Amino acid sequence: MSRFINCVRYSLAVIALGAAVAAFAQPASSKFTGVGRTATPAEIKAWDIDVRPDFKGLPPGSGSVAKGQDVWEAKCASCHGIFGESTEVFTPIAGGTSKKDIETGRVANLSRLDFPQRTTLMKVATVSTLWDYINRAMPWNNPKTLSVEEVYAVTAYILSLGEIVPDNFVLSDKNIADVQKRMPNRNGMTEKHGLWDIKGKPDVIGTLCMKDCATELKITSVLPESARDAHGNLREQHRPIGPARAIDTSRPGAAAPAGDSAGRPIAVAAAAGAAPAVKSGVSSASGPEISKKSNCTACHAPAAKMVGPSWADIAKKYKGDAKAPAMLAQKVKAGGAGNWGAVPMPPHPDLKDNELAAVVQWVLDGAK
Repeated sequence: MSRFINCVRYSLAVIALGAAVAAFAQPASSKFTGVGRTATPAEIKAWDIDVRPDFKGLPPGSGSVAKGQDVWEAKCASCHGIFGESTEVFTPIAGGTSKKDIETGRVANLSRLDFPQRTTLMKVATVSTLWDYINRAMPWNNPKTLSVEEVYAVTAYILSLGEIVPDNFVLSDKNIADVQKRMPNRNGMTEKHGLWDIKGKPDVIGTLCMKDCATELKITSVLPESARDAHGNLREQHRPIGPARAIDTSRPGAAAPAGDSAGRPIAVAAAAGAAPAVKSGVSSASGPEISKKSNCTACHAPAAKMVGPSWADIAKKYKGDAKAPAMLAQKVKAGGAGNWGAVPMPPHPDLKDNELAAVVQWVLDGAK
């Protein structure tokens, strides 16, 4: 799977870049007078940022492991952990590789069905992929803001976590090809397929359907009834990282975009006799207990922004606002986005009114 993902990613990047450059480079059309012009070298360069496995496109520069650790702790650790071990938000970056893997170029743990987690260093075959992804997409909430030195440094720090390079290493465009020779899964990718060889046989062969075509485009994500439980209950297989929650596919009913803490669609939960909310009273559980039960810490941290705002930022924003407790309780229950950005918070319809009041008050009091 890692080989497939790497090849798909590279192929799509090349195709997209080629299309974009071709579009920009088109000369002004005689058919449409005054529309379009030849792209300038600077405009083409702004699009042409991909780094190939042969390191074509890699900008000159360098960055040390020590510098990378500083950048990591400031901009990366809130989601990935200080040592790349994850913080329940994203899957781990480091771990699962050995010195033997560095020698052979194949990660032994990838063939173990009982190994608990596939990490980035276990799967990635080319160090250029790591550099390129960090450069174009990280930090995920503010991409393309790292300098070239910072990208080299963060890449070096990640490599040091897997003992691919020593702690005093300085990664640069001059030595990155030598580092590639030590990637634990460097031999885990093949080029012998249609995605890589344009003259080869494609991986998938399809036929065009030009009959009874749909007239309305609808982008959605719904499991048809015939496939709901085809591979077992998704809820039991889901690792609760980030705001997404798997639904209970063992129950009948169409998939819903949001569900209760058991993973059931809200409509199904109601039909199954979900307990009504308690209108008043003091919750027997504390704010920290309720936040843990509802997996709030997957998106929120005490003092650092993760997927959502920190507890401290929420308390600061609504300090002295008498309407805040009721408003926030409703927000937690219903979910939604807008107050802190576009990333939606999942609803928590299973929480009782007194539990909502307890956890909201705990946050407003500073989440002690």
